[in-house]
Amino acid sequence: MRASLVFLDALRIKTTVVSPERPFFHPLILDPSEAKVAIVTPPHFTNLDQVSTKRRSALMMAQTGPPPMKAGRLYVNPEEEDQMEISGFRPHTLKTAVVWFFIIITVGLLRLFFYWLPHLFIKATHSRCSLAEATTVLLKDQWKQWFNSTVKTEEQTVPFKNSQTVHQSQTSNESAKQRDGLIRYFICKKIKYIWDKEMKEFTRLRGFDKDRACSFFYQQTGLAYDEQRKRQVLYGINSIRVHVAPIIKILFKEVLSPFYVFQVFSVSVWFADDYTIYASCIVFISGLSIIITIYQTRKMQRALRSTITSSTIVTVCRGGDVYEDISSDDLVPGDVIEVPRHGCMMQCDAVLVSGNCIVNESMLTGESVPVTKTPLPNPLHASSQEAMFDIKKHSRHILFCGTHVIQTRYYGSHKVNAVVLRSGFLTAKGELVRSIMFPKPVDFKFNRDTYWFIGILAFLASLGFIYTLILMVRNGDTVSDIIIRTLDLLTITVPPALPAALSVGIVFAQQRLKKAGIFCISPRGINICGTINVVCFDKTGTLTEDGMKMMAVAPSPKGVFEHEIRNMNRLHNQLIISAMATCHSLTIIDGHVTGDPLDLIMFEAVDWVLEEPGEEETRFDMIVPTIVHPRVRGGNQPMGEDIGVVRQFTFSSSLQRMSVITRNLGANNFDLFVKGAPEMITSLSKAETVPGDFHDVLMAYTQHGYRVIALAWKALPQKLNYAKLQRITREQVEKDLNFLGLLVMENCLKPETTPVIQTLREAAIRNIMVTGDNMLTALSVARECCMVDRTDRIVLVQAYPPQDDNTSPEIEFVFADEMEKKYSKDSIALQLDNDRFHFALTGKSWAVIRQHFPDLMSKIVVKGTVFARMGPEQKAQLVESLQALDYFVGMCGDGANDCGALKTAHAGISLSEAEASVASPFTSKKPTIECVPNVIRQGRAALVTSFGIFKFMACYSLTQFISVLLLYWIGANLTDTDFLIIDLFIVTTLSITFGRTGPCEELVKELPPFSLIAAAPIMSILAQIAIQLATQVYCFLHVLRQPWFVPYIDNEDDNYVSYENSAVFLVSSYQYITLAVAFSKGAPFRKPIFSNYLFLMNIAICLVGCLWVTIQPPQGLADIIELLVFPSIPYAMVHVGIALFNCLLSILVETYVMDNTSLQGSCRNFLKHSLPSAQTKYAAIEEDIAGNPSWPPVSQSAVSLAVVFQRLDSAHHVPKDLNTAPGKEILEDLIEDSDSETRSIKSLSGVTPGHTQNAAASYTQRQLSTEGGHHNTEQFETPLLSDGAANSSGGIDNPVVTSFDDNGRYTTFL
Repeated sequence: MRASLVFLDALRIKTTVVSPERPFFHPLILDPSEAKVAIVTPPHFTNLDQVSTKRRSALMMAQTGPPPMKAGRLYVNPEEEDQMEISGFRPHTLKTAVVWFFIIITVGLLRLFFYWLPHLFIKATHSRCSLAEATTVLLKDQWKQWFNSTVKTEEQTVPFKNSQTVHQSQTSNESAKQRDGLIRYFICKKIKYIWDKEMKEFTRLRGFDKDRACSFFYQQTGLAYDEQRKRQVLYGINSIRVHVAPIIKILFKEVLSPFYVFQVFSVSVWFADDYTIYASCIVFISGLSIIITIYQTRKMQRALRSTITSSTIVTVCRGGDVYEDISSDDLVPGDVIEVPRHGCMMQCDAVLVSGNCIVNESMLTGESVPVTKTPLPNPLHASSQEAMFDIKKHSRHILFCGTHVIQTRYYGSHKVNAVVLRSGFLTAKGELVRSIMFPKPVDFKFNRDTYWFIGILAFLASLGFIYTLILMVRNGDTVSDIIIRTLDLLTITVPPALPAALSVGIVFAQQRLKKAGIFCISPRGINICGTINVVCFDKTGTLTEDGMKMMAVAPSPKGVFEHEIRNMNRLHNQLIISAMATCHSLTIIDGHVTGDPLDLIMFEAVDWVLEEPGEEETRFDMIVPTIVHPRVRGGNQPMGEDIGVVRQFTFSSSLQRMSVITRNLGANNFDLFVKGAPEMITSLSKAETVPGDFHDVLMAYTQHGYRVIALAWKALPQKLNYAKLQRITREQVEKDLNFLGLLVMENCLKPETTPVIQTLREAAIRNIMVTGDNMLTALSVARECCMVDRTDRIVLVQAYPPQDDNTSPEIEFVFADEMEKKYSKDSIALQLDNDRFHFALTGKSWAVIRQHFPDLMSKIVVKGTVFARMGPEQKAQLVESLQALDYFVGMCGDGANDCGALKTAHAGISLSEAEASVASPFTSKKPTIECVPNVIRQGRAALVTSFGIFKFMACYSLTQFISVLLLYWIGANLTDTDFLIIDLFIVTTLSITFGRTGPCEELVKELPPFSLIAAAPIMSILAQIAIQLATQVYCFLHVLRQPWFVPYIDNEDDNYVSYENSAVFLVSSYQYITLAVAFSKGAPFRKPIFSNYLFLMNIAICLVGCLWVTIQPPQGLADIIELLVFPSIPYAMVHVGIALFNCLLSILVETYVMDNTSLQGSCRNFLKHSLPSAQTKYAAIEEDIAGNPSWPPVSQSAVSLAVVFQRLDSAHHVPKDLNTAPGKEILEDLIEDSDSETRSIKSLSGVTPGHTQNAAASYTQRQLSTEGGHHNTEQFETPLLSDGAANSSGGIDNPVVTSFDDNGRYTTFL
């Protein structure tokens, strides 16, 4: 039996102490004494005493995320995903001596036990102490996994002098170094924790990604060599190193695993009992298995290392204009690096402070579309709240480790610089690698139950041990024989081949998935897929097509919607055309315009041309913005329509918008164009420019499933020059906009979507849509793909946060469609069956409910079907909430914003082949959701196979256990050849071919069993063992009464050849075949047994072999297999008849009794009423909702949805801080700043842009040269033309300016 699997395989940040005197309250659980919000609760919640304990716990939202901290315990990473309980220990001499004494007298067995459970060894040899005195720390994470780390001390010869160079959250680390020059730390999961002497706690080492003002990064001028070396002592080498374990280490790890230890024990017993053939086979197979395991392990480690580990030469600033090339391994947070002009692979997380970068972030996001990275905003007042750096908010300004910088955009000779934020395993790539190296453990009930079942088998072995001991002592056997016989029973009862047999179904399922184009990096998760009862789907790119097409433009020139325009050639609104041509993040790569598909469709709709500075022009000190112009220019003014994009505020999912600052060649001011979510754009626009029927028009489009984008525009003040534009923040300009209109795009469903959704619904698998798109668009898609039936009602859950300290949060339930047609205004209850309504809510409402209404979360999650405007973190939160209610959750997404949810789900299926698919256990080569039912079908088949093989192996071991006990009664046993035939030629081959049966084509409502400790599997095993026991006992007694029978005589040669042995061996051989057939289930989860030709052939070969040796085998064969042949052929046929009856009875009992659906349903109902814990949490909640028809309390007002959404947008809209007096002063100060810091040049260089998209288009007439510190320009040959649609008349204040930056260097700007 292949023995390569482990035995029993069935299988940040701050230390916080919770005082016992002060109870701890989780952020989602309000302190009753401090609660100021009104919690909406259903009427039946008022008396929880009337609710059962099980249902009461189910109705309250189960804990998601890290568990609550316990009083009196110490923690690191409190309230974070990696929260761990920490304890300090120091060596104890006496305890260590005692432990080693017992290790010696147990011949190392105790040390082996401690090797498997090292935390117990620490507790046994160390004494608990404070963290300040600890030399070793023990950490336990939320999944009950233990980690031990040694506390180390490293000398820091010279402390950091600049307090700004160390993270503010690590000021305690600084004080620790200042006192004695030592750094005390430990490393756990590749993260370093530093001791804080003042706070007396360990603090996680961080980079510069927390508590920093944005202006801080602009103050960094580079680190001197000595300063860099000092920081390297703290942060270590900037390398994500994946070590390839030495062969000897892997060898010892494998050999010392519980499985191989048990193998060594079994083989030792077999050799001692002269079972040399079988023992030798096991040794050979185990050795071969270990060699294969070592090879595969090192191969995977080398592949991961080659993929992850990389190093290059980077250019760092040493202060001023001094730059030096160093290895990327030497980078530390605070280094100022130059991003190469021709791109590079980022080796750290760095924030961009000058220039633009085109980046491919597929390594982290799965989205291979190039992303534009712009410099971090540099506000004037860094102390303001808006000026604080946030890595999520400012992700569009960060170059993440592992991402590929394709190109850089820069002005003149200026370098594209970035400040290192994080290094090594602290980076985004490091976190991804850590998630691979330290994955969340798979907690599957089937795996847990195998331990219990093996424990039961071990208990039975102990009973056999006692039986054998008493029997052999009574017979006067020697001590050595007694020891060998009793220990042999243990190797029989607990089959060593069990772990390998359980993996057979998984291996075959993985092969079938690979043939279907579905790749699996976590095979152990295949079984879990068989239990999935809810699947969450992303919308865009998953349910719908990736690409879209432009449907229409709905202009609103004067605050009123005009007729929509479907033919873009008829669009004459210049502001909308300019917005569509400029407000995007497209770029030219290899001569082709590339970027976000939505941006590309919008840009192509206006048929303009994009031009960027090319390779030839970048060699000069030139100032060339991105230029867009019509493909066909006007005859009179060939350049008047050209627009230069001088500043870009990239799209932010949290802000739901992007914007650009542009200038027409000939205009006297800059313009701002903004596009984004309609709700967000209208909240930033002047009220008089937003049509009164905005929400009605928006609803009309979104209810038909269209993707809607809003456009807005604003003319910037004439005095705002280019230099000042580079210092302005988007919050200062993205306000008081003029609403322009709506872009309507069609995002069609994929043709495979609706059939798959219907298939899943017919199988009683719940479907949930979780998307970042508009609510009404999501609702339309949900109905179109039949996720929600046409007759089902959708209830919008609208949650409103408190508007100030004196108000409470509110929640209301509103029908999403035609409420007034079917319900009176006085009706506040849903009059239909509760099973026929679905909740729908947005990410904003989700956040409010999660924070202020945690007791309603369980009901929202159970009945929720559409979750719109959900961020990446909220998607993961939804998956966790479903899991907390005992759902088995599948997640299917395109990998862009779904990585967190894909990693969190029981079965994440990525439709992206990008590198971010490492976050997902499954990756489909075909980007459709057809893979979802396929994965579930394969999972069900694999789970049923594992279930059947486990029962087969358990019954095989118990059947052999019975055979041995029967023969022990007369002092005999099965011969070495008997064991070899049974274990290798019958059981091993059958267990392998058993798993080749494929899945059934149809998904049924019934879920496969996934618990071994349940009535059905236990009754099945007991029934089969009873049948096998009765048959063996009958054959054993029946052969004694034959006239030709010669009783067995005990002998010193251990020659067990006898009629008793033949009777038991032969009938048991048929029984193993019978058990394999009985447990090889077909429909509804697997194909019929007849489809598995190898299994049928295997059965036929085994059966023919058994018949041959039973009826009349050749004497030579009988001698080889040590079999005493029955002298009577009629008796041999009787023996065959008994075996046939055994087979029929076993199959009939298994098929018509154990698999009887009525009987199983009765058992489940009995258990549900007698054992409340047998009911799932979500089932209890569903029963509770069904029993209360007055819930949810639907709003009694017949208000249109437009008003509902408008109210929600207003409630969640954050007031514009820049409309306050301080904000206005900031902008006015920036605009009216004196020109003392700038020297203006009142001219522009001529331009004759080309008519192609070639990146090497001619820009020679725009060249600005610098000679001897003087700045010379050429005049534009074409006069500056005013665009009346853009702004009012006026002169040009600063068309080209030369300013001095913060470092005293001059910069020339357009």
